[in-house]
Amino acid sequence: MAVTTAGSRLAEQWREILSVHARTMCEIDRALHPHGLGASDFEVLDILATTAPEQGDQCRVQNLVGRVHLSQSALSRLIARLEKEGLVERSLCVEDRRGVWVALTDRGRDLHAEVLPLQRAVLDRTLGEG
Repeated sequence: MAVTTAGSRLAEQWREILSVHARTMCEIDRALHPHGLGASDFEVLDILATTAPEQGDQCRVQNLVGRVHLSQSALSRLIARLEKEGLVERSLCVEDRRGVWVALTDRGRDLHAEVLPLQRAVLDRTLGEG
């Protein structure tokens, strides 16, 4: 089966997306490292801070899985580390004992606010127009 020109263009576009993603993640990691965070750590804090205020800055872990782009086990390890550092806290879901809530602590909220401009500046540099 012959590879089409359109297929080659799509493959090249895909490689460019991966390159931009990798470059952006590395830049975010570098910017946040002095604060003890990586890009995935920040994503969890950011999701909790920006999408869950009406729920007390908490979210079910299963709802984070598809948004943070980590496996369930990797996300669980990340959340355990953030909890150990006092940035989030976990609790069992009363309605569904299999579910686990994760919520920002005051320390997590403060750190998120401190590093948010750094992460957004990286996004502006790597993804912004101009």
